[in-house]
Amino acid sequence: MSSNSATVPELPSALAFGLRPLPLAPLAAALDLVVKSAARRHPAMFARLGDQAGKRFLIEPTDLPFVVVMTPRAEDPEVLVVRRGEEPETDARIAGPLGALIGLIHGAYDGDALFFSRDLAVEGDMSAVVALRNALDDAEIDLVAEAAAVLGPLASPAEQVGRLAASVAETITGIAFARPRSGS
Repeated sequence: MSSNSATVPELPSALAFGLRPLPLAPLAAALDLVVKSAARRHPAMFARLGDQAGKRFLIEPTDLPFVVVMTPRAEDPEVLVVRRGEEPETDARIAGPLGALIGLIHGAYDGDALFFSRDLAVEGDMSAVVALRNALDDAEIDLVAEAAAVLGPLASPAEQVGRLAASVAETITGIAFARPRSGS
């Protein structure tokens, strides 16, 4: 799919402003759990990264007051959430509105189209960025399913609640927080 600035939703500024004072530790812990679970559930995705798996990626949602630093090692993936301006040194930076970044994960947007429309900025080690993009594309990640999987035997009801919450969040923000289901 292609994208341009008019179609990539941005988080409402009032919501982004309201997130500023929140502590980052709970978000970091939740993201860490989800990424570690995804590493167990999708080992091929992490294996596909090859030598690039040890690289540090700065994921910068331009409409949020924080950034994510990820090192996608298969055995021990690492996720840090830090305030904007407190980023450690990284190998590559991927920046754009939250909607574009999530859309890349869910396959709703084409990375090349986002890059050429300037909705996405990419800097640093391009080989690492391409490897990450290809690994994500092949894995067909669904963030709601990944988050629910962390809950083990409660994953199915949690996913149903998560899909409802994602639908409400999409109505409010315009951002698709879940991968569209096949046949829907």
